[in-house]
Amino acid sequence: MRLLLVEDDEILGDGLVAGLKMEGYAVDWLTNGKLADEALKLNTYELIVLDLNLPDMGGMAILTALRNRKDETPVMVLTAKDTVSDRVLGLDSGADDFVIKPFELDEVCARLRALARRSEGRSAPTIEYKGIVLDPASHQVTFNNEKIELSQKEFEILSFLMSNIGKVVSRSRLEESLYSWDSDVESNTVEVHIHYLRKKLDPALIRTVRGVGYIIDNDDES
Repeated sequence: MRLLLVEDDEILGDGLVAGLKMEGYAVDWLTNGKLADEALKLNTYELIVLDLNLPDMGGMAILTALRNRKDETPVMVLTAKDTVSDRVLGLDSGADDFVIKPFELDEVCARLRALARRSEGRSAPTIEYKGIVLDPASHQVTFNNEKIELSQKEFEILSFLMSNIGKVVSRSRLEESLYSWDSDVESNTVEVHIHYLRKKLDPALIRTVRGVGYIIDNDDES
């Protein structure tokens, strides 16, 4: 899941990037408000973690501009201001959650998982389909009650496709979701991970739509 972190505190930003990457997020980190606003116009993210006090363009202005563009990407606001009026203003401007500094990384990750669930229209903490149970919190997958060992990228691809059952996802969209700016992506990386997912789970689970992308078919649809 690709995430944009906008935070100008170098020490805090370094810690967040390291922790979020360990949780499996592909993190793009910016310290400047105007650059963040431009990045949000040009890139697609699943989640945004946004500080309010930023150089050149404040977090609230970024948030307002994002919502004015009808961009519904979930936004978690980081703030040192623990007042009701600040939270009300932020929520009314389009924020989805607030975390008050200082905070624990575990709480941030749990809140991000909750935001992802809501944006995907589900309430259950796990994603289940045809005997596959994927747990985003523990990064574990079981198939017919047996634990399946997946690489980090295999897990992320499976999670993305299972969160979009019945929808064709292009290879470029998967790459956007899986890799940050500083990642080196080989041309056949996604295909290799898909190949191993089919071997470890079910050869028919992920269908290739030639020239378009990949899909996990929704067999419940008539």
